[in-house]
This record gives sequence, structure tokens and C-alpha cells, in this order.
Amino acid sequence: MLELLLLVLLLALLVSHRRLAQRLQVLEKNVTALREAMGGDAVPLAETASPALRIMNDKDEPAPGQTQTSHAPEEPEVAENKEERIQEAPAKPGVAKPRESLESRLGARWTVWVGGLALALGGVFLVRYSIESGLIGPATRLTLAALFGLLLAAFGEILRRRSFPQRLEAFSNAMIPGILTAAASVTLLATIYVAYGVYAFIGPLPAFLLLATVSLATLALSLLHGQALAGLGLAASLATPALVTTDAPDIMALFGFLSIVWLAANGAARLRRWHMLPILSNAGLSLWVIAYWLYADRRDPFPPGITLLVMIAGSAFLWPGRLFEDGADAPADAAGRWRRVRHLLGRRPRGIMLSVSLGTLLCVMTLLATSNGSNSDPMLIFVAATGMLASLGAGRRPGAWPALFSALAAVWGMALLALMNLSGGLPEPLIVSGTAGWLPSPGTTVLGGLVLAAILAACGLLFQHRRGRQDRDMAVVWAMIVAIVPATLATITFLTEGALGRDWLHGAFALALGLAILSTIERMEKPQTPSPSGVLARDILILGSFGAFTLCLHTLTHGLVTTLGIAMLGFVYVLATRLRPWRSLPLVMVAATLVVMARIAYEPTIVGPLHLSTTPVFNALLPGYGVPALLLVAACWHLRHWPGRRALNALQGLAALMGLLTLAILVRHAASGGVLDDRVQTLGEQSTYTLLTIGLSGVLMTLDIKSPSRALRYGSMLAGVVATLNVLALHLGALNPYFSGENTGSWPFLNLLVPGYLLPALAYGGLAAYARQRRPAPYVTMLAITGAFLGFAWATLSVRWFWQGENIASWKGFFEGETYTYSVVWLIIGVGLLAVGSWRNLRSLRLVSAGLVLVAVLKVFLIDMANLEGILRALSFIGLGGVLIGIGLFYQRILAQKNGKETVSESEEAADA
Repeated sequence: MLELLLLVLLLALLVSHRRLAQRLQVLEKNVTALREAMGGDAVPLAETASPALRIMNDKDEPAPGQTQTSHAPEEPEVAENKEERIQEAPAKPGVAKPRESLESRLGARWTVWVGGLALALGGVFLVRYSIESGLIGPATRLTLAALFGLLLAAFGEILRRRSFPQRLEAFSNAMIPGILTAAASVTLLATIYVAYGVYAFIGPLPAFLLLATVSLATLALSLLHGQALAGLGLAASLATPALVTTDAPDIMALFGFLSIVWLAANGAARLRRWHMLPILSNAGLSLWVIAYWLYADRRDPFPPGITLLVMIAGSAFLWPGRLFEDGADAPADAAGRWRRVRHLLGRRPRGIMLSVSLGTLLCVMTLLATSNGSNSDPMLIFVAATGMLASLGAGRRPGAWPALFSALAAVWGMALLALMNLSGGLPEPLIVSGTAGWLPSPGTTVLGGLVLAAILAACGLLFQHRRGRQDRDMAVVWAMIVAIVPATLATITFLTEGALGRDWLHGAFALALGLAILSTIERMEKPQTPSPSGVLARDILILGSFGAFTLCLHTLTHGLVTTLGIAMLGFVYVLATRLRPWRSLPLVMVAATLVVMARIAYEPTIVGPLHLSTTPVFNALLPGYGVPALLLVAACWHLRHWPGRRALNALQGLAALMGLLTLAILVRHAASGGVLDDRVQTLGEQSTYTLLTIGLSGVLMTLDIKSPSRALRYGSMLAGVVATLNVLALHLGALNPYFSGENTGSWPFLNLLVPGYLLPALAYGGLAAYARQRRPAPYVTMLAITGAFLGFAWATLSVRWFWQGENIASWKGFFEGETYTYSVVWLIIGVGLLAVGSWRNLRSLRLVSAGLVLVAVLKVFLIDMANLEGILRALSFIGLGGVLIGIGLFYQRILAQKNGKETVSESEEAADA
């Protein structure tokens, strides 16, 4: 009884809506009459009325030469054009859209939605009631259900033609004819599935055809009833293959049907300019492809791959196609970076391009991850899908999502294939035979990777050539892709399956890529001044060409030739500044130096430990380190008048660093007997490094004085700080012979302590004197104190050498005479520093002297008193007292002289006053 009551209520609801439609027609007539009565001076209704009244105005106003009709049904094509005109009509500024009332929601929307759901449930309940009561058989029940669905569809069409000649824009998603048609589709789909799945009245093929027919018919009717019905038809179409099962599935037929469904849905979306339906169709098709590659027993990549290509090609030519290609760059008055990003990614197509790109990425990644169970090589589908997605990004606007996701899919996919190849997860690759002997026989992974890299490079360079000046932001995106992705793909294939000694295939590809990038840059340049985005794209492409040429050098050469070739390549870009004033050309030399340093860090011997000569200085290290350093110096000289200082500063700093590395590595090679290994360095070797660093600081300071540069200024101070840290950690710590036990030699005053402590102390003193008035006072004080510490260490360790001999290790203990000698020497040094500081008016030396005397006082009272005996203890205290009294007398005389001068000055001033 409940079901019958629901049907009665629904019929009453339809009658009520019929009356509302009649009242609406009366209101339309009244509005038309009022407009005609107002005459020609009245404001047009379309400028002041709401969208619904503007529809009425268009409806009631006859075309020229025609008579007005009141209730003529409108053709679907005309209604669609009218809806487009309404959507394109600009809103009047300052007029707020009226808020929908609760009565409108309850009476015009919710009743329609709930009514449609009730009709669908009513059909289901009716079938259930007949089954439970046993009134009729299964065939009769299914026939009645089918008739009920057809009646709902027919009734919806009648209402659309007669009772609802106009579609109110405000209620476009709650129109009664569309709801009735949706209920009819649900009823028919349920009837067909029950006939197949429950009662087995029909077989798989008829069930599939009937379900597909109803689903596609629902999509077709959505052109009349709206996007919601189209979503229902799409969902039913995508679910149809899952509802019908068979023992011998035809994969080509399955994905052919899914392709037809996708084309139908996007064709309807193009006609009505829908945005949500294409997103749902892209998501549904992608899920089908992923599900097949994940759960199928035997995977054939071609049927789903072709379907994936249909989705990408349809997005390029069907919907959205060229519809949103306005050819304009980001607005000039764009406020902030976020607005430019939104313009770049596109707002009007909303998520269509994103859904296509994300779906393609997930599908190809699933294909590659499950390719070990495939009966064919998936590389062709991977390259075709990713390349077509890149073409979509280069040929359509907005293309940022396809461009970025194609680059991500290419790099991610090739890295995944490389890992699977290394782990043996892929089948034996196909080898292409018939190549010449000097050209290696590549597998499908190598060919696929290089072809995909070529496609991405071609898409990016063609975009720069065709649209680079009109779309600056996308030009930057494609420049980054061209500069990074093709070289990365070629590097992956070269490292995994290439000939590491000499690979002509990868070398030729890298060379062609670099030349193509430079050719495109040359064509991009025109007499007019480029925008900042255009300059950035050009700079990125220049660095990308260097990356391609660097890959070419690595594939065709090795060892010393590669290192020298990279440095020379960077210098060639510097020389090119004579022909082209491009700001990124000097930066290429910086990048080349960084690559050289990376090679040095990977292989410090340049040519390998087995091929490195043991001859000091004249070996592979000299050109391997020295030539890049000389080229950096030459580049700095060549760019001395370059307008930009950043690149010059960087090159100057790198030149100093490479020069220091060259000298240091040659010293290390000579000190270690002609080999470079991980043996612990000696104090003498470290002393050489410290002296080189101090010398570098002085040279940079001199260059900065002659040609001021921030790089030289801060580089000189950085070198001094690094040398100081080495002194504290190594000279006074780990490599100190007192702790390490290293033999110091048998010659007095010409032993290891001289280069280890005395020479660095003198170097620090000279550098501190040179830096005075030229560098900040704290830095100069640091240099002076470090030199004083080194001099103090040399004197102290020399005393120990005099008493202990060549080995001055700590385990040997102390003699009484040795302990007394330390006090004497420290006091002498303190007095000497005080005298020099007073003579040269160096307050830093006087402070060091005071500190050293304080240390001597503490030693005498704490150590000598406990360890010395007899005459030595007495002499220690007598000597200390005499020195302290002398120092006090010295300071009293200085202060007295100073006070006397001040008194005389005050007297003279008073006399003058």
C-alpha cells in the first residue's frame, strides 16, 4: 500500500507543477504587454531583468517579419543557442544576484529531486511487490518494468515539449523532464541487468548491447535535459562492461566501447560546453585502464594504450580543443605571482587538462610497474602516450598541466624502467640489428628513451619558435623541460644500457640536442627588447645547451680529455659574449667549473689511480687541475668590463679556489710518494696547505685593492678563516707532534717545527700587518692572535725538542729543567711582544703579551711550585718577580709620559683661553 500511496502523491505533484507552468505563461504575457505599453523610451528588459525574465523577453519578442506566438514549443538547437547567449551576457555592475528563497528551494528543487528518486524507487518497489505476492511471473514483471521505464521517458518528453517550453536557468539542474528521463534510464538499466544477471533470460551479448544502447541514449538525451543526466548516462556506460561477464572477454571490443563512450560524452560536452562531464569521463576511462593493467591475467598493453591515446587526442581536437586558445599572455596588470600561476594553469577549462594529464601519468606508471607480466614490450605505448601528452601541452592552451605531467611521466617512467632492468624485472629487451659496427645495437629501452627525449625537446623548441613571444610564462616552463628532461632521459639510458667507453648513439643525440637548442635561441632573438620572462627562457635554454654538450663529452671521451673538454666548453661560451650580450653566457663557465669540481670529487686523480704518474708536478694532475684554473683566470680577464658583477664575482672566487686546489693536490701528490690515497696527512703537508691558504688570502686582498670586488673581498677573508680553523684543529690539535708522536727531525732549528709552526706564524703576522686598515678590525685581530699562538707553539715545542730529542710525544713526561725553561721562554716572549707592541703601537700584540705573561704566572704558581725543587724553584719565582716588576715600571713610565703630555696640553689650552 505504501508504494501505491507514493505513486498517487507523485501524480498529484505533477498536476501541481502543471498548474504552476500555466501561471508562468500568464505572467509572461503580462510582462510582454507591459513592455509594449511602455513604448520605445523604456529601458530594454534584457538590461535590467533577471536571467529568467530575459529568457521570457527573448521568447515573447518576435523576429522581424514574424508574428508573435504564445505557446510554440522551442527547438533544442534554438534553446541551446539562447542559453549560450544568456551565459555570455555580462552582469550589470553593482547589481547583486538575488538570493534564492527557502520556498523556491523546497518547491522548485527538492521536490523535483526527491520526486525523481521516488519514481525510480517506485518502479523497484513495484517489481518487488509483484515478486513477494506471486501475482505474475518473472517475464511479465520485467516486461511491466520496461514499460514503466518507457512511460516515464515518454512522459518526460511530453512535459518538455508542452508544459516546459522554456528552461529556467535558475532551475537547470532540477527540471522535471530531465528527472523523469533519469528515472526511466535507471528503471530500464535495472530491468536489463535483472533479466541477464538474475533470471538469465538474455545472454551476455544482448545484455551488453541493450545496456550500452540505454546508456548512450541517456547521453544523447542529456543534450536536452542537462549535464546531470549526462553524468548518469556516463556512469551507466562505464559500469556496463563490469556488469556483464563472459568466459571469453574481447579486450579490443571492451576498450573500443569505452572509447566510444568517452567520445560521446565529450562530444556532448563540446556541444553544451560542459566542464564537469569531461573530467568524470577522463577519470572513468583512466580507472578502467589502470584496473585492467592491475588485475588482468594476461595483459596486452595495446588496446588500453590506444584508448588512452584516444583520450589525449580527443582532448586536443574535440573538447576542449582550441576553444580556449586566446593567444594572450598573462595580463599586464596581474597582481602578484599567484594570479599569474592561475592564468598559466588555466581557469576556464577548469580541471579538464589536469584530469587528462593526471590520468595519463597514473596509467603509464601502472603500465610500466606491471610490465613484467605483459606479453609484449610496453615501451611503445609509454612513448606514444607520454609524447602525445607533451604535444597536447605544446599545441593547446592552457598547456601547463600536460607539459609538466609529460615531463614527470618521462623521467619517472625511464627511471622505473632502469631500476627494473637492473633488477631483472623486465623481459629480455629487443635488440635492433643491422647497425654498423661502430654503432652499438640498442634495445627498445634505449630507443624508446631517446625517441621520447627527442619528442619532448621538439615540442618545447617548436613552442618557443611558434608561441614563445606570445606566451612568456609557458615559454619558461618549456625551456625548463627542454633544458632538463631530454638530457636526463639520455643520461639514464646511457648509464643503464649504453657503452660507457664510447657511445656514438648517445653522443650524436646529445650533440644534435645542443645544436637544436642553440639554433632555436638564435631564431628567438629579434631586434625588439625581450621581456623578463623571455630573457629567463633564453637563459635556461643556454644552460640546457651546455648540459647537452656536456653529456656528449661524457659519452665520447673519458678521463683527462673529458675534464679539459668541459672547462674549454665553458670558456667558449665566455668568448661568445663578444658576439651576443646574453647575461647567461658567463654563468655557463660557472656551471662548467662546478661540473669539473664534481668530477674531481668523484675521481681526484683525474685519470684513475693506476694511470697516474708518480713524477712530482709533471703528471696528469697539473693539466687536470691547472688548465681549468687558468681558463677561469682568462675568463675573469675577458669579462673584466662585463656589466653584470655577479658572474664575474663567482668566476673570481672559483678561480682562486681552483688555483689553491691545484697547488694543494700537487703538494699532496709529491708528499705521499706519487700516489693519492686515503693515508693520513703529515704536519708538513698540512703546513703547506695552510701556507697556500694564507697566500691565497693575501693575493685576493691585493686583487681587491686594485680592482674592488665583493667576491675578492669576502673570498680573502674566507681563506683566512679557513686557514685559522685548520690551525686550531690540525696544527695545534690532531697533527701536533706532542699528541701524534710524529718524528720532528734531528736538525736544530731546521726540523718539522719550523714549517709546521714558525713559518705559518710569520705568514699570519705578515698577513695581519698587510690587512691592517684594509679589513675589519676583528678579522685583523684574529690573524694576529693566530700568528701569536703559532709562535708560542713553536717556542714551546722547540724547548721540548731541546730536552726530549726528535720524539716529543706526551708519554715521555717532563724534566725539571724543561719545566723551568718553559717559564723563562714564555716570559721572554711576553716581554718581546710587549716591546714590539709598544714600538709599533699595536694594541693587539700588547694584549697577547699580557695574556702570555698571565699564563706564565699561573704556571709558576701552580706547576713550578709543585714540581720544581731547590734552586730551580727559587730562580723561577725570582725571575717571575723581576719580570713583573719590570713590566709594571714600564707601564708606569708610559702612563706618566702620557699624563704629562695631557697636562701640558691642558695648560696650553688654558693659556690660549
